Amino acid sequence: MTSRLLQRSLGSPDYDGIRQALRDDTSTPVISVRGLEVRVAVLPLFTHDGRQAVRVSSTEPLTHVLVGVDSASGSDVTLLVPEVDAPRALTLECRDEAGVVGSARITVTPQRKWHVFVVHHSHLDIGYTDPQGTVLRHHLDYLDAALRLAEETASWPDDAKFRWTVESSMPALRWLEHRPKEMVDSFAALARAGSIEVTALPFQLHTEACSTEELHRQLRFTTQLERRYGFATRSAMHTDVPGAVVGLVDALSAAGVRYLAAAHNWAGRSVPYLHGGDKLTRPFRWRAPSGNEILVWFTDTPHGMAYMEGNTVGLTDSYELADDLLPRYLSALATRGYPYGPGTFGWQGPDAPKEPYELDVLHLRVQGAHADNAGPSIVPATIARRWNEQWAYPRLRSAVNSDFFEHVEERYHDRLAVHEGDWTDWWADGLGSGARPLGYVRRAQSALRVAETLHTLAGVDATEQVDAAYDKVALFNEHTWGAANPWEDAEEAGDSGGLQWTRKSSGAYDAQDDAADLLHAGIRRFAAALSETGVEGGALASFAVFNPGTRARTDVVRAFLPRDVVGVDVPIALVDARTGATLPHHEEFVDPDDWPTRPIGRHIHAVVPDISGYSYVRVDVVPGESQAPEPVELDQASGVIENELYRVAYDVREGYVSSIFDKRAGRELVNGDAAAGFGQYVYDRYATAPHFNHLSGHVGAHDRTLLGDRAIGTHATIKEARRTAVGEKLVVELRGKGVDWIRTTIELHHGVPRVDLTYQLAKQGTPAKEAVFLAFPFATGPATAWELTGGVGGPGVPRVPGSAEYMLPIRHWIAFEDPELTVAWATLEAPLVQLGTIHMPYAPFPPTLDQEDGTVYSWALNNIWDTNFPAQQQGETTFRYAVTSEPGALPRRLGAAVASGLTEPFVGALITDSPASEETYVSVDHPDVLVTSLGWDGVRLQSLAAEPVEVRVSRPGHETAEVTLPACGVAVVRGTRQ
Repeated sequence: MTSRLLQRSLGSPDYDGIRQALRDDTSTPVISVRGLEVRVAVLPLFTHDGRQAVRVSSTEPLTHVLVGVDSASGSDVTLLVPEVDAPRALTLECRDEAGVVGSARITVTPQRKWHVFVVHHSHLDIGYTDPQGTVLRHHLDYLDAALRLAEETASWPDDAKFRWTVESSMPALRWLEHRPKEMVDSFAALARAGSIEVTALPFQLHTEACSTEELHRQLRFTTQLERRYGFATRSAMHTDVPGAVVGLVDALSAAGVRYLAAAHNWAGRSVPYLHGGDKLTRPFRWRAPSGNEILVWFTDTPHGMAYMEGNTVGLTDSYELADDLLPRYLSALATRGYPYGPGTFGWQGPDAPKEPYELDVLHLRVQGAHADNAGPSIVPATIARRWNEQWAYPRLRSAVNSDFFEHVEERYHDRLAVHEGDWTDWWADGLGSGARPLGYVRRAQSALRVAETLHTLAGVDATEQVDAAYDKVALFNEHTWGAANPWEDAEEAGDSGGLQWTRKSSGAYDAQDDAADLLHAGIRRFAAALSETGVEGGALASFAVFNPGTRARTDVVRAFLPRDVVGVDVPIALVDARTGATLPHHEEFVDPDDWPTRPIGRHIHAVVPDISGYSYVRVDVVPGESQAPEPVELDQASGVIENELYRVAYDVREGYVSSIFDKRAGRELVNGDAAAGFGQYVYDRYATAPHFNHLSGHVGAHDRTLLGDRAIGTHATIKEARRTAVGEKLVVELRGKGVDWIRTTIELHHGVPRVDLTYQLAKQGTPAKEAVFLAFPFATGPATAWELTGGVGGPGVPRVPGSAEYMLPIRHWIAFEDPELTVAWATLEAPLVQLGTIHMPYAPFPPTLDQEDGTVYSWALNNIWDTNFPAQQQGETTFRYAVTSEPGALPRRLGAAVASGLTEPFVGALITDSPASEETYVSVDHPDVLVTSLGWDGVRLQSLAAEPVEVRVSRPGHETAEVTLPACGVAVVRGTRQ
């Protein structure tokens, strides 16, 4: 009795249920008599002698007769009729031993003659099904097996030979490094012959977590493979993750990759068909603002199997099952919007109107078993061999990924739809489930650009070390963030959640350490190189204050003056070597009694005015008349700090910033009538249960019913309010649900047109479903532009149909604009935002607040997912933001400027001699073009402009280079080494 009670939970059907749904949806009941049912399907099956198929199924064995044409006995039979070029009516009679049970008129219709490219691969989850190391070792074993299977089938007909596509190149790169030469030579020969294809992406990425440089670097091996082994990388596969950044088009194009096979796994959390997804055809051309374009195949079952399509229709099981199901699947594609109905997979969401698939060619993925990380199997090739002997059409070809695209490009390229812009990822919310390590990775991305620049300026080629650090960053951004059951802590299989997250998160911290090490070394090498060019001066010491941003700016520098260079009891002053002006500074002494484990000396803070981009200014440390002034305590009761540019007021009773007043514009930046206060901590808890695999995909939220609780930060206390020689600072501590405490730090620096805000949360760990937002309501117009990886988004900027709309995964900045003022907001660690309201985190993601166009909700962290992402997070976590404003400023330029203060802080390099008072290493003459870094290969540029621009790149000692950058394009100006 209990065996009938213990059935599968959550309504998730097994393969038998999915396949039966396909049979039912592609056949028509024609006879129903005394409990007996007969169904008919006219299918795209053609014999070599020119007949086409009609499938008849009955609930009892019968003899089925197409009168005057064909007959067969059984419960499931195939009847053959001469191929028709117009509908033809025939009579079907179904008989048992007593005679005719029933009859019906059926219509045989013309069918397409399909070409099906069966692409055999293994979806790489680095984790999920097993700990990461186990998974990667298995994938190396799979390549051993692929060689054996290719050899075993070498004499088979060409369409049936075993072929293998390496979905993610990382295993192939490791395999090539660790296998004997004869095996490597065999692999390379098979790759050159088209029996094995290594695709371009190293693993499946949350591309929105990547920086633009990171994306491009992750494709660098494509030229290495061709140079070393003689085979080209022509295509990429993007599997599982439902979306990708617009910058991926440019990155692939730069690597010579023209094709992308995308198989999005909606997992019930995505509703593309409610946001224009019905306009997205399976093959289409994806174009970036730059004009670069790739050909995309998109598996578009909105509720369905994505990269498991071929497995679902039996291509891993048996010829008999494939013979039953594949023609039905092709028929469904040709006649319905989607091949499966909305209830087939147990996910939430309605069906949606869509035109049937119009071509007669199909890219059909198959894996060796019904699972992620499945190995190769000879079964698909065996089925293809037998199939092509039996049927003329569909024609099955065991293919590598690019085979399909070459076929389509040759025959259909000009008739394919073109879609532009970002393909916003529906799974991006998962990034908030690991907020602390994600923050470390984002800091590393910024530090690596500066570190490489400083090494290059010092004449040191750090490419190899920087590449290795970027590889660690990218490995964290790989899409597998946890086990199938992340709340468990076993040592193997899908319950090894604790073990997998330990390794995953430690990789982020390791990457940040590598970046910090490289920056630390780069600063000292840069300082040493400058000291060699200088002369002995009269200063006690000097700092080269370097601006790693593109535009000139005034900003604060924080540098360390060791006790063994200048004694801590020696009064000092800072002098700008350009002008001789004394720069006010603030000192923080590292007391050996308090910090015996740290270098002893003084942390010096100073505002250095007007440093050009990619330039340094020498600041001399000279004897002072007295010690630096101590901080002045401000009136804590007022909750007000200010500089020449802004006045900021904090409302202690309410627990948020009540005012940011722009003194230049005479304008209040905070919307005091908004639903949330500025910088307010908002904690949402949801009435869904934890520890149920894929529960979030089965939960629908059409209103706020599942919003179990919403709370804000309370009991605010001002802990510090002080003025130093460089500015004013306010520190407030609050209490709130989900945390032990919340600490808000607001800083204004003299002459710096920016408000800096830092939030530190002592997060409590809980498996409860939750989210933390920080609200930023601006008294301005709606957001008009925001930074994406490799592009700029905005309300009027095209996006690929079906992209996620309720959230935005940005890089660093958002700009708002009205006729009087432009306001820009930037984030360092937290990329997820929602504009104007807070949405429920369950499909179809309804809003929970009235829309306010000027409000940004920073979605700092969450615990929404039930699989693949960590089940809870805890510990002290930091989020940094910045705000600026300027009348008439162009949004893209102001956004980049405010982000630069967070992502490209001034660097203070201690030098022993006195080089020139200032030096500029590179400059560009177009305000929309950024220098992202200086590398051993040259000057790296990125445009923010929506149109192509001409830019002149100048470097001392080099000829000025004139470059045409496409819209939002990137380029490297080469030949610029020291």
